[in-house]
Amino acid sequence: MQVFIWEVSLAEAGKRLDLYVQEKKKEWSRSRIQKMIREGKILLNNQEVKTGQSIKEGDIVKANISEPKPTDAKAEKIPLDIVYEDSDMVVVNKPRGMVVHPAVGHQSGTLVNALLAHCQDLSGINDTIRPGIVHRLDKDTTGLLVVAKNESAQKELSSQLKKRSIERTYRALVSGCIKENSGMIDAPIGRHPVHRKKMAVGDKGRSAVTYFSVIKRFDKYTYVEIRLETGRTHQIRVHFSYIGHPVVGDKTYGSKKSFSLEGQALHAYRLALTHPTCGGRMEWEADLPEDMKKVLEHLKENSASNT
Repeated sequence: MQVFIWEVSLAEAGKRLDLYVQEKKKEWSRSRIQKMIREGKILLNNQEVKTGQSIKEGDIVKANISEPKPTDAKAEKIPLDIVYEDSDMVVVNKPRGMVVHPAVGHQSGTLVNALLAHCQDLSGINDTIRPGIVHRLDKDTTGLLVVAKNESAQKELSSQLKKRSIERTYRALVSGCIKENSGMIDAPIGRHPVHRKKMAVGDKGRSAVTYFSVIKRFDKYTYVEIRLETGRTHQIRVHFSYIGHPVVGDKTYGSKKSFSLEGQALHAYRLALTHPTCGGRMEWEADLPEDMKKVLEHLKENSASNT
């Protein structure tokens, strides 16, 4: 158990308790601090109060921090393709078929299970020792994603994601021949009104913007590069299905052809972000998975009109 005690100065008087504590412990997220106040782990003059309580000169603020508890997820020795790693974060090239974190029906074999075995220097995130998932990739989407290893990095990377300064570039093979060399798909995405496990374009959805440019056209398919401005669930898959060009292999959103793929031909090809501690801009690229390469080679060899 760690105990932090602060006395409120005249200059600090009038502030909200949660904001005051966040100034003292910048590595703690505001949501974590508010949870600690609600749970009675942060006291004002030895009394439990509300998160928005104002403080005054001479008040004593006490924070009681217990040691982080291990996550319920079990560490599993699963091979990982680590592209970059330091004390703050790890960048992974996720394979097809791997779920990012445990959920109903996927309690083991996930990226989180693998990271718990791989990372020996995980710090507490929200009072739990676990990798900090910043963004996700669908089970059958391959490619790059970043995971935070401590709460400070989690907070900073999540802020970058919210501000859209983390750049995510994808490569995909879609059905049909896209005529435009480049374009933008601006269509809100929300839960499907009937099929609750699916997403759909609809007026009640959240804003979603996808940019694309054509890399190569084949007889009945188009190879595209895609950049996300927003990051809605299944965004790329939903948007390309919406414009009549579903991602190859994506049977959920309308693709009728899968070749030899066990999932959609969608790969998170490039990732760029600002280091959460050092502040330098960093960028990584990951080559296409072998099954997607084989499909593209097949199309190159058999298409009559390569452009």
